[in-house]
Amino acid sequence: MTSTQARRMRRPVLQATIDAGARCTQTGPDLFFRADGEPPATWQAQRAEAIGFCHGRPVRTACEELALRDGDGNDRVDDLVRGGRSGSELAALRELQAQRLAAAITADEASNTEWKKLTGLAVELNREARRMPTRSGGMPHQAELLRQQNERIAELAAKLAVVRTARRARTGWEVAA
Repeated sequence: MTSTQARRMRRPVLQATIDAGARCTQTGPDLFFRADGEPPATWQAQRAEAIGFCHGRPVRTACEELALRDGDGNDRVDDLVRGGRSGSELAALRELQAQRLAAAITADEASNTEWKKLTGLAVELNREARRMPTRSGGMPHQAELLRQQNERIAELAAKLAVVRTARRARTGWEVAA
């Protein structure tokens, strides 16, 4: 994966990519974080090992991108390695790419809001489709209740289609596979 590809991905896709392909989860977090009171010389050697471990990994760019979006790293404290970068390197990159990262974070938040809307509509549609309209005293005839329910289902399905179509168009999946 290239840096450009990672930059175009939304947070859930980046995280799923890392979860599926990261080898660092097998080593444990101790390699990538400086322990309290650890001497600088020991940390430098450990940091170099961690950076070397990340080098050439297929998910390195996704991990780096997620670290930048999460705000990991600090230019004053050298205490972690993420995505093959030290904390100070991440801080410097974040400063250089501040505008792009702000836009990516905003897009992540919008995508999350859109996803919640999409799943909410799907749940509401499912609930409405399973509901059995019943009538009680003074209520309209059963056929009228079914007509109203069908209208509500059609309305929810149309809203769902609008959100899905916009989402697909924005991500380049105009036509469903």
